[in-house]
Amino acid sequence: MNYIKTSSPKEGVALIELNRPEKRNALNNATLQEIVERLQAYDADTDIKAVVITGNTQCFAAGADLNELIQLDTVSLQTDIRPTLWKRIDEFSKPLLIAVNGYALGAGFELVLHGDIVVTGENAQFALPEIGLGMLPGAGGTQRLARLVGQQLAMRWAMTGERISALSAQQHGITTQICPTDLTVQYTIDLAAKIAKQAPLAIHAIKQSLKTIHEVNLSQGLKQERQLFVWLAATQDRQEGIRAFLEKRQPIFRGM
Repeated sequence: MNYIKTSSPKEGVALIELNRPEKRNALNNATLQEIVERLQAYDADTDIKAVVITGNTQCFAAGADLNELIQLDTVSLQTDIRPTLWKRIDEFSKPLLIAVNGYALGAGFELVLHGDIVVTGENAQFALPEIGLGMLPGAGGTQRLARLVGQQLAMRWAMTGERISALSAQQHGITTQICPTDLTVQYTIDLAAKIAKQAPLAIHAIKQSLKTIHEVNLSQGLKQERQLFVWLAATQDRQEGIRAFLEKRQPIFRGM
């Protein structure tokens, strides 16, 4: 079955829509596998510059598929494919934007936390409800959330399963903007299209630099930033960008 729908709504932008409405877009292994396969294809497609993932207006994704999880014991979890699939999503090299309407719970929230830029509708709600099932978030929920909102707040939300409103998510850096629900996806697509027009190598370098901020100290981060700055100096796009600015015209970036 096709658990996702894909399209290209604007030049340079790919849209992935979760498509299990009868299961509130629960993320089973097959859904994650389809997402990974599409992201890998988009990584290799030079025409695609940015990707948007969304659900529907009522629900982004209501968590993992419990019918799959209940079959996994300690032994089978050792060979579970899910950690590999999450790692592949994290390794996507191009900008990954997430448009959230409705519920993003458990694994759905963790998918949101894998995004580079998150935009939410007014009706968006987030939570890590695994505690109510005697579990903890197993796809980076505690680690990624704590790096965004701090240890204490992440501790509270993970230990209580409390719902997080769109406004609270924005206040604590989980999302960049709140939109009217019916405009969330279009706004995110427009934002992705804006990014898609920029120099691809510079966008890649920015993502590479920012993704390591919690893994290296400031000195190491500054060194990497400088190395990427120097590397971009050898690109044709940098020369084109400077010339276009001086000539008062729009640059034509070629990813070279």
